[in-house]
Amino acid sequence: MTQDVDETALFERFSKKYSLVQSDLLTKIERSNCGCDYGSTSFTTVEQVDRLGSMLALTAGKHLLDIGAGAGWPGLYLAKKSACDVTLTDLPIEGLQRAKERAAHDNLPGKKAMVIASGALLPFSNGLFDAVSHADVLCCLVEKLAVLKACREVISEGGNMAFSVILTTPGLTGADYRKAVECGPSFIAADDDYPNLIRAAGWDLIGQIDLSADFFTTLEVMRINELENADELEKLLGSEDVERRMRRTEESLYGLERGLIRRELFHARPD
Repeated sequence: MTQDVDETALFERFSKKYSLVQSDLLTKIERSNCGCDYGSTSFTTVEQVDRLGSMLALTAGKHLLDIGAGAGWPGLYLAKKSACDVTLTDLPIEGLQRAKERAAHDNLPGKKAMVIASGALLPFSNGLFDAVSHADVLCCLVEKLAVLKACREVISEGGNMAFSVILTTPGLTGADYRKAVECGPSFIAADDDYPNLIRAAGWDLIGQIDLSADFFTTLEVMRINELENADELEKLLGSEDVERRMRRTEESLYGLERGLIRRELFHARPD
């Protein structure tokens, strides 16, 4: 079960967002929400990326693949901190164009590449990468297991995968589950719990961290920013997009308050 939206419509919304990431208003809101200024479309804060980076064990000479990387958050940040090589993949070209500009501006020490590719159909050799990350990507895709399997194919033995995702609280049924789906991202519904999906894709689950409390705080800050900047946001994005944005924030806060949805960070290694 998913909400009444398809991946094409979601793709178009992300494309529009990435074309506006250099807006002073959106940059100001992003800094307030997450502490970064890359044009992020996830809810990943700087503190959470630092934790994710520790899981990935990145150093100079290692190669990171960041899937659904958009305008470069968090892949470029991780590459800047660790001096690792980085490859960013996504489908909206607008995001990768911004990422290319940001990588040049930051003068990253390692090698970098931007590749238009689906997370479920990665065009890379087996075992090419030492680390794989994706931030709130699987909850925006239908083919969750296919993405996790694709990640397993391109990771080297001994490599690490770390990712955040918004999910329905395990064990919900009936009306509670349907309400959870309504409160989450467009494709929050999954065929199985994430630990089972991870293992089914050939991974060994190393760690699982609940980020729901931090997510709630981020959303509260986002709600305040949206209300305080509503007029400016309407001029930039249009009234329909702003209304949708505010409604999604309120629905997610409702789902978190009632324990219907969660946000978690997973760490896995090849099985």
